[in-house]
Amino acid sequence: MPKAIITAAITGSIHTPTMSPYLPITPQQIIDEILAVHEAGGTVCHVHTRDPKTGQPVTDLDSFREIAGTVKSKCDIVLCLTTGGGLGMSAEERVQTVATFSPELASFNAGSVNFALFPAMDKWKDWKYEWEPKYLAMTEDFVFTNTFKTLREFCEFFNKNNTKPELEVYDAGMINNIAHLIQRGYLKKPVYVQFVMGVLGGITPSPENLMFLVDYAKRLIGDFEFSVCVAGRAQFPICTQSLLLGGHVRVGLEDNLYLEKGVMAKSNAEHVAKIIKIARELGIEAATPDEARQLLGLKGLDEVNY
Repeated sequence: MPKAIITAAITGSIHTPTMSPYLPITPQQIIDEILAVHEAGGTVCHVHTRDPKTGQPVTDLDSFREIAGTVKSKCDIVLCLTTGGGLGMSAEERVQTVATFSPELASFNAGSVNFALFPAMDKWKDWKYEWEPKYLAMTEDFVFTNTFKTLREFCEFFNKNNTKPELEVYDAGMINNIAHLIQRGYLKKPVYVQFVMGVLGGITPSPENLMFLVDYAKRLIGDFEFSVCVAGRAQFPICTQSLLLGGHVRVGLEDNLYLEKGVMAKSNAEHVAKIIKIARELGIEAATPDEARQLLGLKGLDEVNY
């Protein structure tokens, strides 16, 4: 049977604590969520960290070390550490996860984009923490900056640490950016691309848009592995389309706080169980962590620094 990599994005830097009581905040909560995802059959976990007292997104190396080291001691799931960090962090702050921990896999944002969260403020009036409305409001005038200089420098860190980049594509022009990096020798094929759909400022989620992105990437890049993640209610329909196209999927509370209309997800494991059930109905099995390592050419847990 075909195998699909099932990634869970555990907490991210988009949703705030007021939006869901189930959003994991502390290192221990994040660890527990990762282990539950592994138990549910997930392949990869995408990891951000937060201030354990306020839930604000931070790049805290001690928290990353605690999370990654504890998870490694308990299971073999692949960890994809973020270099996106939190909105407003410098490139130097963001890439420290690769420079410090030399992970098997890490996110690599493939270009700059208006990354807007401010419309979420319309849904909530009472906030648990003061930072939340300020954090969301500042995105009306925010560009998530990933210049060609930054992309080149990030490639150097990834190559030095033999860390596979998960290339996050928010819009079509970023596919051209990836092709440029390959042509210049900064990225090595085969690449792993993740189409990120549904962020205000990026491409909207639709079957037609996903077909276009996949076709455009084939024309510019050639052979590649791809995954799809979707912010919001279109998560499961468009991820299902990715499976039908031979791609992989990302679910989790970073992207979507709901399991179905009107029903909040109580854990990332619920998301994983749902997409695995859908995949099996299509004759597709979830890849094991070791199968993902083989498919993506990852270096293995014996070569990470955590």
